[in-house]
Amino acid sequence: MFAFAALAVVLGGSADAPQRFTNPLLPSGPDPWIMRDGQDYYYLNTLGNRIAIRKTRDLGKLADAPEVTVWRAPKTGPNAQSVWAPELHRIDGKWYLYYTAAAAGHDDDAHRGIFVLENSGADPLTGEWVDRGQLKTAHTGIDGTTFAYRGKRYFVYSPYVGPDSDLAIVEMADPWTLKGPETIIARPDQSWERQGGRQILEGPEFLRGPKGELFLSYSGSACWSDDYAIGLLRARAGADPLDAAAWTKAPRPVIAKSPAHGVYAPGHNGFFTSPDGQHWIVYHANPGPDMKCSPKRAPRIRRVSFGRDGNPVFGDPVASGTLGGSRR
Repeated sequence: MFAFAALAVVLGGSADAPQRFTNPLLPSGPDPWIMRDGQDYYYLNTLGNRIAIRKTRDLGKLADAPEVTVWRAPKTGPNAQSVWAPELHRIDGKWYLYYTAAAAGHDDDAHRGIFVLENSGADPLTGEWVDRGQLKTAHTGIDGTTFAYRGKRYFVYSPYVGPDSDLAIVEMADPWTLKGPETIIARPDQSWERQGGRQILEGPEFLRGPKGELFLSYSGSACWSDDYAIGLLRARAGADPLDAAAWTKAPRPVIAKSPAHGVYAPGHNGFFTSPDGQHWIVYHANPGPDMKCSPKRAPRIRRVSFGRDGNPVFGDPVASGTLGGSRR
């Protein structure tokens, strides 16, 4: 079973550097992403025509961290516009940026794909970003992510399959090359995944459980619906991630709108850890109803724990302005 119990917000920094924060971390930040390398957190979100990174050791002071643009979309070509959902990964000593973009003159689903940039420098805010091109996915699609499991690396994204946006997985030969056939592991077959006039699963993100389980979170329904929410897939420890039958879906969202707390359309999340090993989730949400997919979507974080059954425990979204932080 999946756990959905409420959880207090406690940000874990290093023992000698406690942090405090309030949600949202920024006034705007659709499709947020946070990863940590050592003591440094790197933050990104959708900007439309470029990719920028903020670097900080205190997420409570994220707004004070300079926004450094590391790449701009070209004027022509397959990645010229609608630059969405950038993710920063550290793989084999190099930095990789995965992002969604659309072709010049064709800002539509039939011309969207996932692209990769590579940087061999020590710091992703400096050095040269090399364009590794577009991933050769079986379908057009969005929201690519990658994870390693049992000696292999995998790529998961949201392909357009007929009228639906599904979730698909494929093995990787290297951080920019796919290997073998793709497998559709989830389709929008639940009523909560079909709100807003579209059947959509998107924004997949990997989380490994304490007992070796595999979890993939995702966002369901159209982002312009207040019922946009975060769902969860689970595979048992040792399962083959490429086997669609290995994945089971939680029956309802793990994070959904909370009108009582002024949080609507929560979605497009990522996971990261603090220096003391605590797990955290970052996601965007609107502060009111009927705001759709605007820049008012802002990044929020909260801690994730695991139940006795090994499943992640998520709490209800907290109200804006709620103070969180460590009390060591």
